[in-house]
Amino acid sequence: MAPVPTAERILRAARALFEREGADAVSMRRVAEAVGITPMAIYRHFPNRGALLRRVSDDSFNEIAHRWEALRKGGDPIAHLLAIQRIYLDYALAHPHLFDHAFSARREDARRFPEDFHARRSPTLNVVHDTVVEGQQAGLLRAGDPWDIAMALWVHSHGLVALYRAGRFSYDERRFRTFYEASLGRLLDGLKA
Repeated sequence: MAPVPTAERILRAARALFEREGADAVSMRRVAEAVGITPMAIYRHFPNRGALLRRVSDDSFNEIAHRWEALRKGGDPIAHLLAIQRIYLDYALAHPHLFDHAFSARREDARRFPEDFHARRSPTLNVVHDTVVEGQQAGLLRAGDPWDIAMALWVHSHGLVALYRAGRFSYDERRFRTFYEASLGRLLDGLKA
């Protein structure tokens, strides 16, 4: 078996720190210690800490986008939208630090609506948009700007997840998931043609 390239080992160590302790815990020194290299050696692969964090975040976006895209192979677009939002919830609860950095932390490199999304710079919302378009073309979803509809779905799910994680629900996780599904169903019912 070929050895794991240094850049990949750096990314794995950075992600492990990120997952356990959040973005603030990812320092070049701590990553280097975990990999067994000097902090300066990291700069051969990543120009700065921001680039390393951006790569961890981008990899995270791509990971969830691939899972969402796998759902779109034929079938009912409404069912796909529900499944996408379930995966979003699963991801938020399983990876809270990555989720916060990707979707809740203010960052200069964060994508902005509508320009970045219309330019298809979001690997995740591209999938939702394309699924909305499929639903509209099949006559299942009402007409309207598919980007605006995709954003409405995201805002709905994100808002519920953020409120749950902030302790604004007295529900345990099982009851929250039930509420989340029902609320999402009501939103999709309103979007149906």
